[in-house]
This record gives sequence, structure tokens and C-alpha cells, in this order.
Amino acid sequence: MDIHILREIADAVQAAVSLIPDPCSRGNEICMGNDGTPTSEIDKVAENAVLGYIESNRLALNVLSEEIGFVDNGASEVLVLDPIDGTSNSVAEIPFYTISMAVGTGSLCGMHTAYIRNLATGDEFWAHKGDGAYYNGRRINVRKPDFSKLFALIYMGNAAVDEAFALAKNVKTSRSMGCASLEMTLVALGHADIYYMNTYRYNRAVRTVDIAASALILREAGGEIFDIGGNKLDMPLDNAYHASFVACSCREVFDHIMRAHIEEHGATRYGIYANETVPGAAEYVRRAYDALRGEKVTLDTAAARLIGAEGVPISEIEADIVVVIGGDGTILRALKKTDAAVIGINAGGVGFLAEVEPDEIEESISRIRRGEYSVEERIKLRTFYEGEYLSEAVNETVIHTDSVAKIRQFKIYVNEHLATEVRADGIIISTPTGSTCYAMSLGAPITDPGVGAFLIVPMAAFKFASRPFVVPYTAKITVEAVMDKGCLIVVDGQHEYPMRGGTRAEFSLSDNLAKFIKLDKDFYSRVREKLVNAI
Repeated sequence: MDIHILREIADAVQAAVSLIPDPCSRGNEICMGNDGTPTSEIDKVAENAVLGYIESNRLALNVLSEEIGFVDNGASEVLVLDPIDGTSNSVAEIPFYTISMAVGTGSLCGMHTAYIRNLATGDEFWAHKGDGAYYNGRRINVRKPDFSKLFALIYMGNAAVDEAFALAKNVKTSRSMGCASLEMTLVALGHADIYYMNTYRYNRAVRTVDIAASALILREAGGEIFDIGGNKLDMPLDNAYHASFVACSCREVFDHIMRAHIEEHGATRYGIYANETVPGAAEYVRRAYDALRGEKVTLDTAAARLIGAEGVPISEIEADIVVVIGGDGTILRALKKTDAAVIGINAGGVGFLAEVEPDEIEESISRIRRGEYSVEERIKLRTFYEGEYLSEAVNETVIHTDSVAKIRQFKIYVNEHLATEVRADGIIISTPTGSTCYAMSLGAPITDPGVGAFLIVPMAAFKFASRPFVVPYTAKITVEAVMDKGCLIVVDGQHEYPMRGGTRAEFSLSDNLAKFIKLDKDFYSRVREKLVNAI
């Protein structure tokens, strides 16, 4: 692939983008992209210009793009395209946004030609594999680091990990520029030492389309890109795959900044928690323990008993990540006893909350040790009865009759306003996480865990018109048992509390979050696999 062809594509994009009437119009959201996020006008205009050029010039190229996804033109090679990197910069008229293109096969490491243009300034970067990297026709190289004067470019958006802010304090100079492709080329130019992109939200980490061109340019300039665990980064040509990474001038820079983090925060500490009654529990504990060999690992009492080792109660385990072996109930119990992030190995039934199947144990733990994961934080629900705090729920709190086949009457208030009065077997107050559990069986909507809401769901209501409510998670919810007859309050199916007739239970957002380790299984594919296709 000749650079002049990629340059002509960039010319077509620049011409098309210049026709957008004003900067604010560039940011208009016009459709949903392949990744499930809104597509801005400038992104779609740029992408259409590239696709139009390929079609009109009959180029033998498939396309993998941020917005449209994969376009199969029957070719042997793929143009990996980010039509606009730095969309927000372009809208704000900050002259730091690009078109980014790479050509190759197979994976990120299979790219052989790369081209990036800053659409605001016209500056060009390009590289051919094995032939070096260039900036406006001048060959470029990374610089030798001075560890007392490190210049770091750091992703510090709303999904950045705490370590990003710690890094900013531990280097001489730091910036967050909002355009990964150009930030990585600044490292290639020798103007900076490192670009650090680490996020706790899996879907906010980078895809191959984001860095295919800049990765080749940096590597040809003598730099390298590592995953958080320190392995050379490679990624499939698939927009569903995301990764956090560190792009730097040399391995020594990576070791320096990661060692500083370990010295300040300590190495990752692991725990293993298991339901010893599930089939295969001993085998799965042993495999997880072996896969974590060399790490700081503490076994819960039950897990330790299964393999004849020493352990402590999970509530006493000081861990950053807890591997949980069992079903959804086991995961919920673990989340009540630890503030660590959890990753579930499904040794139960449906295992909707579990990220890992038994045949994936070694591979998944290896990925976690390399840092190829994100942490998804989900809201919890606090439950109070008669002004006394009871517990917090990850899934839901259920109020139901304490007698079989006996209906109860409830008044439900939202922020002290009477929302409804209903006769039913009970009431469920559910988080989005719990929407795929008990609430779903009663007709409540399946709710994305990122939605800031609680669900109020009547159980077997006497009137058909008594339907579920979805309310903001900032709301205070009150359920009053009107009749002089008892109920039970059940939190996450784990703890039961009696509720007298004529009393109230109150619910509100917890200050704590449930933290789940995520690999590459998104919520919607999980719904399809575990719920829709299983029914």
C-alpha cells in the first residue's frame, strides 16, 4: 500500500469535513455506531468519504472502522480506520484531531503501513513496517528517557483509574490531550516519554481501530506498546475487543512507572472464595490457585478446606481482586463481605453474574495477571426499617407476605410523594443488576447496569394496572405495609428481617459500589446467551 493513496484518502476526508458549516455541527449525534455509542456528524462524514474513495477507486481493501464496523469487500487486506480521533477537540476547535489509517492483516501487529494526519494543522505521520517512521517527510525516533524529567501523556477522562492520577503526580510533566493517535505520535517524535491509557470501564478502553496506525508509527520510531501487565500489546481486528495499555519510548520507562506504582500501592492482592457444596468446587479452587502461583493469594476458609490449605474468612481477606467460585448467590455473598472487585467462575446454574466458565479459568486468570481487564462499578441499594439500617443489596430487596397465599396492601412513596397503592403478594426494589433476576420474572424491564435507576416491581398484583416503576437512583423510596399483618424483608435472598403491619421500609442509594472484573463479555451478549437463548 503506497502512502500517497492514504494521503489522497485523507485529502478526501479533509475536503468533506470542511463542508460541515460550523464546529458545533460537527458534534451533532446522527446515529448509533458499531460500538453502540452515538456517532457524531464529523465521524460519519469522514467515514463516508473514506468508503466513497475506496469504492470509486476500486481499491482491494476490506475496512474495519469505528462507526460502521467491518466491511467485507472480498479483499485480502484490511484498512483499519478511525475516521476522526479527537472528535470533542474538533468541536471545541482545539487543533488536535486526526484521521488515522493502517493497512495489514490478522491483528494489530499485522499492520504494515500507517498514516495519520492532524486535520487541523495538516501535519502528517506515516510508517512502513521495517522502514522507519516519518513526520512531514522527516524520519523520527523516540528519545532516551531522563527519569527525573519524564513527560507523560495520560488518559484522565471520567473512566480513568486512580493510578492515572497517581502517575500524573509522580512524573515531572503530564498532559491529557484527548486524542490517543496524536499523543502516541508525540512519544514517537521524542517530545514525550509515555502515553498511559488505563480505564476501569472495559468499553472505554481502546480498540484496534483507535491505535492501529499510531502503534506501527511508534514501534517504527523505536518505541513499544505494552498491556498493563507488561506484555507486548497485540489485539484482534474486532471492535468488540478492548484493552488498556502503555505506549512508551522503551521498556525501561514502562518498568519505571509501573515499579513506582507498585511501591506506592503494592502489588495486586488476590483472594479465592468458594461455595464448597457445588460440584467440582475443589477442582476449580485448585486450578485458580495454581493459575495465580507467584501472586499474593489468600484463600477463604471454605476454599482452603477444599484443597487442604490454610485460610481465613473472606471478611478478613485484604485483597484487590477476589476470585469467586460458585453461582450468582455465591457472588452476592462475596460482595456483602468484601469491598474488593470480584470475578466469578460459574460453578452454579445460569451464572449470569459470572464472567468465567470452568474451561476458561487459566486463560482468564492469565489475562487478569497481565492487566487485560477493566472494573465495572455498579450501584447498590441500602435498606432501612423503621429508621434502622439493615443491609445493602446488589440485586434487590424484596418485601413479601409472611404467610403463603395471603395478599398484602402497600403504599409506595417516591421522595415522600405517594406513587401508587397496590394489593399484591409483595414489592421488589431492584437495582439494574437485579433487573435480570427476580424482577425480570415479574415483567420488569431488563436494565443496562450503567443506567442510574431503581425498579419498583409489584409481585402478583391484584390489579393488572399495577405495573413496575423505574425511578432515578437519587430517589428515596418508601414502602408502607398498610394492613395490620406481617411481611418479610429479604435482602439479595441472603438475609431475612420481619416487618410488622403498619410499618415502613425505606430504600436509597448506597455510598458503596459493587465492583466486577470484566474481560470481554458485554452485558447484551450475556443477556442473549444466558437468558434469551437459554429459555
